[in-house]
Amino acid sequence: MSASRTELSRWQFDLTWSLFEYHLADLEPADFRWEPSALCWTIRPDGTPDWADTEPDPIPVPTIAWLTWHIGWWWSVALDHANGRTPREREEITWPGEESTVEWLRGLHEEWLAVLDRLTDADLEAPSAYPWGEEAGLTFAHTVAWVNSELMKNVSEIGQLRLLRRSSV
Repeated sequence: MSASRTELSRWQFDLTWSLFEYHLADLEPADFRWEPSALCWTIRPDGTPDWADTEPDPIPVPTIAWLTWHIGWWWSVALDHANGRTPREREEITWPGEESTVEWLRGLHEEWLAVLDRLTDADLEAPSAYPWGEEAGLTFAHTVAWVNSELMKNVSEIGQLRLLRRSSV
């Protein structure tokens, strides 16, 4: 049985999301701001995420709070592009806090499923500037693949932090 490109993209996304649900279902409020090292990026008490326009050296270890904000930021902007909306700036994406983050991410999941479910193989061939810019000459298929990859990477980071925190308590 062969799968279309849209079906394969959806299958990969669903697999990644199922791994994320494993961790989301077990997150506790104290997990979000746990700092595993002295050099961390987190969400500050005023709601501001740590950020640098160029990658610092050494690279800070992100907290789960920072990672969930990061997912919310890039996914919100990907959804803006996919739905023909003006893309929001990074500063416009706010982290909803420990009590609402899982619900926020699940809402983004539902929005992305609506995008994936309406895609045709022809839609995948449409030019897409996100996240690399128009000069890259890439397609929406590249954006979909990037969302799957970025989510998979962030899910593994969150999972590892959650496991490390639980093993150190």
